[in-house]
Amino acid sequence: MDATDGPPIIKLGVEDAIAGLALSTEAHWNQTEEDWRVFLRDGVVFGIRDGARLVATAALLPYSGNNAWISMVLVSATHRRRGLATRLVDACLETARRNGLTSWLDATPDGANVYGPLGFTPTLQLRRLKLKKSAQASAPVPSAATLEALCARDRRATGFDRTALLTAFAQRSGSRIVTANGCIALVRDGRTARHIGPLFANHAAEALALIHAIAGSEDRPLLLDAIASQGALLEGLIASGWTIERPFQRMRFGPATIAAEEMPFAVAGPEFG
Repeated sequence: MDATDGPPIIKLGVEDAIAGLALSTEAHWNQTEEDWRVFLRDGVVFGIRDGARLVATAALLPYSGNNAWISMVLVSATHRRRGLATRLVDACLETARRNGLTSWLDATPDGANVYGPLGFTPTLQLRRLKLKKSAQASAPVPSAATLEALCARDRRATGFDRTALLTAFAQRSGSRIVTANGCIALVRDGRTARHIGPLFANHAAEALALIHAIAGSEDRPLLLDAIASQGALLEGLIASGWTIERPFQRMRFGPATIAAEEMPFAVAGPEFG
């Protein structure tokens, strides 16, 4: 699994959650300690240490239907440009290959330039948006929805069965599942902002109305990862004060394994960054 040169790759355990959180915090990601515990408990997380200090990670989280998600690819600023991320992603891919899994990941533009030559195929273009603070506190509070309804809609839209993952996030303190006019969304805590997604709707106007209602009932900054091809949604969000923080690219390594029945308006990958 590991090359003979350079520090060895090790498998991490739940006791490494705080060390992982230090890496994602350094990168200004939105993960919490609980997020890390999900990956360390339910997936395989590889790491590299410099002495006692954890300096690089990558995780592989199994999904249904012979799929897995590569995420938490992080390298401390002091150890970048040494090939550590490539080695860790290779370890994830080798583990996926041995288990017959198709691998997925979300990549920044720089990351996509690395993963493309490794054999990853682009799928969805995404945009990370942020609302610093809602100015519409008068919006009605959206109605609560069930976890079962969210998971069913998620399966139809993504082709994945993410019941275990969505359950872990939905059952946390502060999480809520909301619905209005046929739309449904998960809202949950992050380290510095609340995160909306996944969000499913039949039309952009209905999605925007639900997002508006969520924002009007929240007092913290909000993040949302929108599908780039949902132009009406993006335009409506920007007009209401949301700003695009960065683009990113969903990519696949291996054969196509899913057939989604509908296109989500906003997604939440397992990284929930």
